[in-house]
Amino acid sequence: MAASDPRSERGQRPVSPAADRRQDRPEDRWQWQLQNVVTTAAELSGRLSLSEAELRGVQGAERRGLSLRVTPYVLSLCDPLEPSCPIRQQVIPTAVEGHQVAGDLSDPLGEQAHEVAPHLVCRYPDRALLLVTDRCAAHCRFCTRSRLVGGGCGARAIGELEPAFRYLESHSKLREVIVSGGEPLTLSTERLVGLIARLRRIEHIEVIRLATRAPAWLPQRITTELCEALREHQPLWVMAHFNHPKELTALAGRACERLVDAGLPVMSQTVLLAGINDQPTVLESLFRGLVRLRVRPYYLLHMDSVAGGAHLRTAVQKGIDIMETLQGNLSGIALPKLVIDTPGGMGKVPVGPDYVVAREPGRTTLRTHRGVTVELLDPPAAAGEMGRSSQL
Repeated sequence: MAASDPRSERGQRPVSPAADRRQDRPEDRWQWQLQNVVTTAAELSGRLSLSEAELRGVQGAERRGLSLRVTPYVLSLCDPLEPSCPIRQQVIPTAVEGHQVAGDLSDPLGEQAHEVAPHLVCRYPDRALLLVTDRCAAHCRFCTRSRLVGGGCGARAIGELEPAFRYLESHSKLREVIVSGGEPLTLSTERLVGLIARLRRIEHIEVIRLATRAPAWLPQRITTELCEALREHQPLWVMAHFNHPKELTALAGRACERLVDAGLPVMSQTVLLAGINDQPTVLESLFRGLVRLRVRPYYLLHMDSVAGGAHLRTAVQKGIDIMETLQGNLSGIALPKLVIDTPGGMGKVPVGPDYVVAREPGRTTLRTHRGVTVELLDPPAAAGEMGRSSQL
């Protein structure tokens, strides 16, 4: 009897021999995906039945700054007939993007004000954000860097990033660098590994994070060769981005598996999006699916106040209510932290249900996820002193 596939025992879909040979077809090569992106209404109309709002949205998107860009792979995840498809809403512009509301910002996280060197942003005392490209596999309509993405500059040359490296070298309190963009995995492996190696030469940089949507949007990019190259530069964390269970395809699963099997920890950030994933059942399915792939749900992000994106942004209370529902249904490893990245670059603020009902001296009243109130007594100060004395 043939041995069972261990991935089946872990609850994952076994990878067929055809999947391992998937780069035999042109469309299974990541370079082909990028070379064949759809960028015009005419091209898109051949793939999807566009609504009037979508058609006007695509035509006006380039004028507004964030043009249409979507790979054949991402298009294959879209329902060709249904504009409300959760993948389609993430990448296809609509006419409503032309409407701005109070609070909309072109740079919602204040990155320009916190740019300490070209392409290097510091909003926290111990970490920095390095923007290595303005190119993406697909343009997400809620992108916080819509002012930059698709600007035409592409990947930054190592020499262009040298002022950023010098700044990092001269500031020893910086311990962590997030490599982002754009999509850093649109760079060639040689260029990507070269800049990571350059960061590794800075002695006080302890951790590198790679912020990428490639496992979801461009899984063909996660090759064995890439993973082997990245594993040489540990500790390196992969910060993926999944928003909906439909993104958890066999190809995406294989991409995550390769990364984790190479010893690269993978965490996922999810943006809470109105009409796309703002239901507890949808997010529960997503987070459970990620954990099965050995990907840790990290943040559930309230959508940034991106200009033209109000139709995708929920009320803050919506996220809090969802987290309260998920709290009792998901284990700790599957439950992300709900955060708001505050406007102006003031940093992330965790938000969520308040389980503390009352506080008084020596006593705290808590509410459980079941709605039951319980009291917790602080230990008497004398008992605490006695306990400490007995250990001396």
